Amino acid sequence: LMMAFDMGGPVNKVAYTFATTGLAAGLELAAAGTPVGEVGQFKIMAIVMAAGMVPPIGMALATVLNKKLYDDAERENGKAGWLLGASFISEGAIPFAAADPTRVIPSIMVGSAVTGGLVGLFGNAIPAPHGGIFVFPLVTNVFAYIAAILIGAAVTAFMVNFLKGMNK
Repeated sequence: LMMAFDMGGPVNKVAYTFATTGLAAGLELAAAGTPVGEVGQFKIMAIVMAAGMVPPIGMALATVLNKKLYDDAERENGKAGWLLGASFISEGAIPFAAADPTRVIPSIMVGSAVTGGLVGLFGNAIPAPHGGIFVFPLVTNVFAYIAAILIGAAVTAFMVNFLKGMNK
């Protein structure tokens, strides 16, 4: 939830800093022989990174699924959201949240929470502090990780489009 609440703002940065601070201890455990997938600090990083990727990807998907709910500028922002989300740049969702905070922020928070829960359930771990898709080779059980991100993005897209559609 913290990664989606303000999309790169102070709450997001607290969650990210908590996760990255633990990586040093996780690296010590891994160097001592603990398998990457069993290092709790790496699991936290996996949750944080996946949850942070969902807001821009979810909003990008929303603009594709129901174009009539979005103006030209929002559809263009949606195109950028694919790359920003894939790169773990949560700020890609800010234009959407600024334009419609009461529908967008709850939707991206729910989608990110679903993703975080799934990543935790799947036991994914990642020893890298940043990188989005570019560090997927380091993720344990990467296909489940990708599925968790896509499911959370779909939840975001369907929820925001449902909420926006109620007004039209």
